[in-house]
Amino acid sequence: MTKPLSFLPLLAVLLSLACNSPNQVPTVAAAAPQPQPDAATPVLSSPADQTFQTTGPIVVENQVDVLALRAGVISVIQADIGKAVSKGGELATLDDRQIVAERNAAAAKLHSSEANLKDWEAETGMAEADFKRAQAMRDAGINTQEALDHARYQLIGSQYEIEKAKEEVGNAQNTLRALELEVEKTRITAPFDGIVARRYVRVGQSVAVGERLFWVTAVAPLQVKFTLPERLLGTLKPGKSVSVSSADLSPAPSHIARVVTVSPVVDPSSGTIEVLAQIEGPASDLRPGMLANIRINLPQ
Repeated sequence: MTKPLSFLPLLAVLLSLACNSPNQVPTVAAAAPQPQPDAATPVLSSPADQTFQTTGPIVVENQVDVLALRAGVISVIQADIGKAVSKGGELATLDDRQIVAERNAAAAKLHSSEANLKDWEAETGMAEADFKRAQAMRDAGINTQEALDHARYQLIGSQYEIEKAKEEVGNAQNTLRALELEVEKTRITAPFDGIVARRYVRVGQSVAVGERLFWVTAVAPLQVKFTLPERLLGTLKPGKSVSVSSADLSPAPSHIARVVTVSPVVDPSSGTIEVLAQIEGPASDLRPGMLANIRINLPQ
């Protein structure tokens, strides 16, 4: 008698062959291919790459050493370090007693020369009247030719004396003007509005011509000077704005500065170009000589 489940092994073999049939290709999940960038399309930089940062000093255009214009002894010092000064304001004074005396003598000489000129102008007027009278008398036959010639020579001589007196007045005026300039040189003055940053002299010190006396610096307008690599030559033009902040203060307020000049040449030793920008508005946290951070937004 046949067993009821004898066909089961044969059925299992047939099912196994059907599953491994070559007509059925197993499905494999493949990763989607990543799109490759087109070689002609530029790859945009990240936002961090759209700015360029550098450093540079805060400067002012007016910043000079005030020098002695004549030799002398410091008699008074009117300004010290940190004092605000105006253009023409006195910083110090040299002993001026001798030069003032010479100036006063030149002024007296000028007055004397001017009086001498007026005297000869009066003499010439009298000589001219005498000549006219002598000429009339000669025409009337009352006077001789010699008398007329004498009056003429008197008039010509007086006219020459006037020319001589005018030259003396001119020389006296020039001498007085030169001595007045020397007196002005004894007044050490500020060349522009600013503050006294340094003082090199003291009262009683003898100074020579050209010796440093004070260092005066302006406080505005503030400017920042920095350099850029030559690859950024076309990114900055006069009028473009940059951001400026102190490199040492934290937190450091940011200020707007406008480009004033861009050097037209590249420094061959460093491959950089020099840029000067002027800070707009008040910037109480910045001082001349400080190091500043400069941030520049590059074109997208």
